[in-house]
Amino acid sequence: MPKRILQGVVTSNANEQTVTVSVERRFKHPVLKKTIRKSKKYRAHDENNQFNVGDTVRIVECAPKSKTKRWEVLV
Repeated sequence: MPKRILQGVVTSNANEQTVTVSVERRFKHPVLKKTIRKSKKYRAHDENNQFNVGDTVRIVECAPKSKTKRWEVLV
């Protein structure tokens, strides 16, 4: 099964080797036909602590690295 790749903005880098990435998706409401924005936060592994708040990054699925981390940052 292929690994998913998502793009989002780093919202936090307070933890060691971890960044929080907010990924936004847009879709049209099935009844109202209005464009809706929904966002979800993912915790991703950042090996060298090289990303800061506000950076746009791509994350890819991986095997679990900790209790909450199932993604890693593509360099």
